[in-house]
Amino acid sequence: MIEQGTVAAIEQDCLWVATVRRSTCSGCRSEAGCGQSMLARVSGHNPLLRVLLNGHTTDQFTVGDQVDIGVPESLVATGSLVSYLLPLVFLLVFAGIAHHLFASDGITALMALTGLVAGGILLRRFAWLSRDNPRLQPVLITAHSALPLRNPVC
Repeated sequence: MIEQGTVAAIEQDCLWVATVRRSTCSGCRSEAGCGQSMLARVSGHNPLLRVLLNGHTTDQFTVGDQVDIGVPESLVATGSLVSYLLPLVFLLVFAGIAHHLFASDGITALMALTGLVAGGILLRRFAWLSRDNPRLQPVLITAHSALPLRNPVC
């Protein structure tokens, strides 16, 4: 998947790119009821993606530059699957254990909620630990700025 975005911020080791997800929003029948597009409308800004520089220097970019970034489709599919299923699996496991041990609806519901939160925390921790893994990050494909890329990544 290739998305076009605008450089919103520049850090020492990465770019923060605001993306407009036209490719997925325009092709989906539930565009009007989509949570992603609804959040973008409510918050007033597009989501930011952290794009590693991969050997490029920050002086090649300025805020407002247009860049094309690529995300492998397998990464999107796997990431979506893990993001949705991990908290759900934790919810079910915690609820099952609580139901087996206590046989109380209140405790089971509380433990299910605890499992959901624990799965979310574990997912957030994994995302934090893998933030510098180039295999799990968007790839800079082209930059539409006045300064050409010295070592373009393809």
